[in-house]
Amino acid sequence: MSDFTTIQYTSQDGIAHIIFNRPERLNALDKTMLHEINDAVDRAESDDTVRVILVSGSGRAFSSGFDLKAQMESQPQGSKIWRDILDLDFNTTMRFWNSPKPTIAAVHGACMAGAFEIALSCDITIAAEDAIFGEPELKFGAGIVTMLLPWMTGPKQAKDIIFTGADRINAQDALRMGFISRIVPQGTHVETGLSIARGIALVDPVLVSQTKKALNRTYELQGMQNALKEALDIDHAIESKGSPDKRAFMDIARERGMRAAIAWRDARFAEAQST
Repeated sequence: MSDFTTIQYTSQDGIAHIIFNRPERLNALDKTMLHEINDAVDRAESDDTVRVILVSGSGRAFSSGFDLKAQMESQPQGSKIWRDILDLDFNTTMRFWNSPKPTIAAVHGACMAGAFEIALSCDITIAAEDAIFGEPELKFGAGIVTMLLPWMTGPKQAKDIIFTGADRINAQDALRMGFISRIVPQGTHVETGLSIARGIALVDPVLVSQTKKALNRTYELQGMQNALKEALDIDHAIESKGSPDKRAFMDIARERGMRAAIAWRDARFAEAQST
């Protein structure tokens, strides 16, 4: 059953399954999709028969991240507009961390930027062998909306990934760095996620919820939520002002198309890395 336009939602055997469903756009996250994800999580949390929330993507990818094409077309400007955009992105991501119900991400293909942050926010992250992770925002002249990565891996690794805009992190490296839970054969990520969810659904839901609360409290006592909000404020300042690199990227995208803009971005870094 689903009455959404950009996602699919089903509930069966105690599992709410949210599927990102814009395969023609590699499940890029636009405003409508973010609102629908929130609505789906609301539905799952208010349904007493749902014990676990599973999220995955249709088509070739989990999600390519925030929809740059939609941003290019809407050309958001001004502090208030950017605050609304970034708050929606941040709050949607953190729904999976803050939910009293356990959350599982089943990832395949591209899992980039904002989508990567959703995968990090989930309690368990399953990665198919073909999964590719990345935080390429700085290469686009943008900031990081939900700065979860340093909490999931070491600060040296997080800074390396973010400063270089790494977007080719394979599943083996992701497992080594500790921001996924396990790797499964290609094409079995959803099946594995459902199997794990069915096992969790057999456990007393109050016990699971309270245990998740205790586990998350470890991070809260270290100041994670405050740090994330401070980082969001910094990103708000970045996006409200706008960077020269992002303006150049968006100008090329509007004039010659998104592929040309990405080619321009890649060429800049390829040239720098070859010298």
